This record gives sequence, structure tokens and C-alpha cells, in this order.
Amino acid sequence: MARTPSNMMPLGTQAPYFTLPDTVSGTSLSLSALASEKATVIMFICNHCPFVKHVDNELVKLTKDYNSKGVSFIAISSNDVRNYPQDSPELMKAEAEEVGYGFPYLYDETQEVAKAYDAACTPDFYIFDGNLKCAYRGQLDDSRPGNGKPVTGKDMRKALDEILMGTPVSGTQIPSLGCNIKWKA
Repeated sequence: MARTPSNMMPLGTQAPYFTLPDTVSGTSLSLSALASEKATVIMFICNHCPFVKHVDNELVKLTKDYNSKGVSFIAISSNDVRNYPQDSPELMKAEAEEVGYGFPYLYDETQEVAKAYDAACTPDFYIFDGNLKCAYRGQLDDSRPGNGKPVTGKDMRKALDEILMGTPVSGTQIPSLGCNIKWKA
């Protein structure tokens, strides 16, 4: 398990546009169709990463807590499925249903979306404001597999609360840490 940090997209960056297949619904979905007028969370995740497995339950809770406040959540897997077949679209759908993801789980086969976001790891988190400008990028919280700290989502919850209040996200934004995205050769 390679411990890879986020690249930390510059704050204020416009969210790169995309249309990708949703492994759960079987339809293609675009950022413009999924984005919220309040805040949009984009997460690069995958099925097999122990860092993602570690936070899965909190991602489900976070979505339930903030969907009702008008926040949109989008997950994207960009891993090379030829070398990592456990991240295939069919297994992505099964994983989403088993874990109870309340958000689209999109497949980035070409890896162009991950490159556009400069995503580096799973999980890699971005929060965009109502104008789709990057307001937060970084960790969910400071829990990691094996460090004994509880998974609370505190960093992202704080950022979302501030965005919803119409105030700038305060404090230091700490990079996420996870497995590297499995790039195609």
C-alpha cells in the first residue's frame, strides 16, 4: 500500500467538466447535471484501497447528513482495471450497493478526469462552492488505517459547514493520504 498524498489543487480553481458512466444507474452523468448550487463534493475512490475501506462508513454518513442541506456528492474511480480488476465497473456497482453509497459512482476509463483534477490518491477529496470553484481539497479527517484515531469526517464537515454559511473555509487544509491512483502504463 503506497502512501500517496493529494496534489492539492489551487483554491479557486474551476471544477473541470466531465461526463462519465455511472456504474450504479448505468447512465452517463455530467458534472453540470450533478452539481449543487450550494456545494459539490468530488471524491476519487476505488474498491480495493484500504484507505477508502477505512472511511467508507463515514462517506455514507457524510452524504446522508449533507444531502438534505443541498450538498451534492460524486465519486469517481480512475484506476486501471486491466491490472486491478477488482476496480472494474461491475464490481464498482456491487461495492456501491453493498456499502450503501448514496451518490453516483462514476468510472473514468480514460483517466482523463483524474488528470484534469490532478488527483493522486484514493481517497482524494475536493469541495467546490456553488460556482464550482475549489474551496477545499484535502483530508476527510486525520484518521488512517492503523493509527487508532476515529473516523469522524471533521475536516470535510467543517469545510462544508463554512461553505454553507457563506464564509471562506478557514484553517490549514491538510492533504489526503491514500493509495496512489493506478495509472495505465
